[in-house]
Amino acid sequence: MRGMFTCGVIDVLMENDIRFDGAAGISAGAVFGCNYKSRQIGRPIRYNKTYCKDPRYCSYRSLIKTGDLYGADFCYHELPDVLDPFDRETFRTDPMEFYIGATDVNTGKCVYHKCTDGGEKDIKWMQASASMPIVSKPVSVDGYLLLDGGIADSIPYAYMEKLGYNRNVIVLTQPAGYVKRRSKASPLMNMMLRKYPAIAEGMAKRHEMYNRQLAEIEEREHKGISFVIRPPEPIGIGRTEKDPDKLEKAYRMGRSEALKELDHLRVFLDR
Repeated sequence: MRGMFTCGVIDVLMENDIRFDGAAGISAGAVFGCNYKSRQIGRPIRYNKTYCKDPRYCSYRSLIKTGDLYGADFCYHELPDVLDPFDRETFRTDPMEFYIGATDVNTGKCVYHKCTDGGEKDIKWMQASASMPIVSKPVSVDGYLLLDGGIADSIPYAYMEKLGYNRNVIVLTQPAGYVKRRSKASPLMNMMLRKYPAIAEGMAKRHEMYNRQLAEIEEREHKGISFVIRPPEPIGIGRTEKDPDKLEKAYRMGRSEALKELDHLRVFLDR
């Protein structure tokens, strides 16, 4: 739910007609970032505030009944199809390319999918990218069995650079100087993920990967290769936050930082 900060950032960019040739999202960045391509300003903060307390959306009841903490049918069908419709037609016709990364449970590597129409397959990839280990079932799509993309590639700048996007805007949800620590639950994760040893290994080493990525991003930022927008302080919300006011606060923080950086961002993009 730190992704509410990202939602605030991208809403400001859309409101100011900042457009990109391509974008990539991982985990929350996939399920919230897709609204950039569908041009739906305000949609993620709206439905998250409305349904964050709904047990169909996220609850231990859902985990026990379905194997998914975030109810798959509700999150990926009823919500985008009926309750707060996802604009698939705009998504399909908008020229921005949009990529999603998810982790292959057999190899522990991140695999990417280019979304084209916001249809069933694209939605399945979004679900896969945001399926947190232990509290989600692996998602089967395109011959892969997948979990959260953040296990293998938390911030997909390198992937975009490989595709030829050589000047990237990177939205982070941790403040400058943040260092990720090794999870104290690693022994428990190893036991619970014994069916998927590559995932267990990825989770055990995730802090190393994440900290390396942050260091590489900072280097790119200093060289002027990448433009980074990050919160000025810890966002202060839980991973499955259910307080609408805290979600709104994180969203407003994202809007504030985007507005502060807007002129600098335009200069970066015009170079």
